Amino acid sequence: MHKSPLRIGLLSYRSNPHCGGQGGYIKNLSRALLSLGHRVDVVSGPPYPEVDPGIRLIKMPSLDLYDPEDPFRLPKLHELKDMTNLIEWIGVSTMGFPEPFTFGLRAARYIHKNRHRYDVIHDNQSLSYGTWMIKNVLPTLATIHHPITVDREIAVKSAPHLWQKLKELRWHSFLDMQKRVARRIPHVITVSESARSDISRAFKIPEERFSIVPNGINTQLFYPVKGICREKNRIIVTNSADTPLKGLHYLLMAVSEIARKRDIRLVVVGKPKKNGMVVKLIRQLGIGHLVTFTGRISYGEFVEQYARAAVAVVPSVYEGFGLPAGEAMACGVPVISTTGGALPEVVGDAGILIPPADPEALVKALFSVLDHPEYAQKLSQAGYRRVQNHLTWHAAAKKTVAAYDKVIHDYC
Repeated sequence: MHKSPLRIGLLSYRSNPHCGGQGGYIKNLSRALLSLGHRVDVVSGPPYPEVDPGIRLIKMPSLDLYDPEDPFRLPKLHELKDMTNLIEWIGVSTMGFPEPFTFGLRAARYIHKNRHRYDVIHDNQSLSYGTWMIKNVLPTLATIHHPITVDREIAVKSAPHLWQKLKELRWHSFLDMQKRVARRIPHVITVSESARSDISRAFKIPEERFSIVPNGINTQLFYPVKGICREKNRIIVTNSADTPLKGLHYLLMAVSEIARKRDIRLVVVGKPKKNGMVVKLIRQLGIGHLVTFTGRISYGEFVEQYARAAVAVVPSVYEGFGLPAGEAMACGVPVISTTGGALPEVVGDAGILIPPADPEALVKALFSVLDHPEYAQKLSQAGYRRVQNHLTWHAAAKKTVAAYDKVIHDYC
């Protein structure tokens, strides 16, 4: 454990605080590092994270062409005079995802000018050429939550037509950069043994260069709510990304099957893509009246939704960690999860584990919880205990600082 305070620069190419895991990772880790006495700057592209008082947010403005309020807008001419902006616009216009690359260029310029302010730089999965440049002037490590190669393989496999497969390959073309850069980063943090094995294999990084630091669950935001009764046959699922990787369509198939035999209701925390595959499947199965999408909701509403649910399902085909499982357990909700990726490491023996992409197994598991209240209560208590004992951000921050110490020592 580092004895004197460290000056830490956390890099994150996008950090939406309300969608996906990156914003939550940055907010919670920076808060926990601050609580240990370290000084933390967060260097982020838009959408920017929410950070606690005492943490400095360094904004790296971009064209932000994926802004849901104005997606794929046409940049003004004066914006394109900046070479990095021009690269970003060309990348998006040709169906690519240039954000990690262009953020890296902006971040590298900032860090080179301000390198006297930092003892260590921690990159959150941008793995850009900018990160490569930064590691030449400061001790640098990176977090890789899971290998995006898995996302690409599933997305390409799920695409119904050749043109869509080619679009997926083009969008994921940033992976070539990430693989090259990851192999040159001296130390990598990842969140599970499963993720370490998969990343090591996909990116050709020796396993001894990894530190395993499980994500924490923010128990100030996710906790059991008293005074709200669980509703029989009410299922909850978090759908942070409308992609095949998240496996929501397998849960929808299971709901359709269960609905033939009993009342059932599915609450999806999130919002589907307009005319996306989830919306089309719901229409095809004729279960629109059984499925409710909450859209974006506050954390207070989130824990209330968990409090009303009889069971939470994590149907992902693959997860590098699996925050939704941990958050549900922290709220005292019985959890059914697939064995995709690292999910068994999060759930342990505190939930029901089933194979991924298996609607029949989901149906069987759901009946075992919905029809046996005492068993459901046992799972609820076991999940809550597991989070409190093993999955806190304080523990994650201490392990992260140990990784910083190693990188700083090796750099010197």
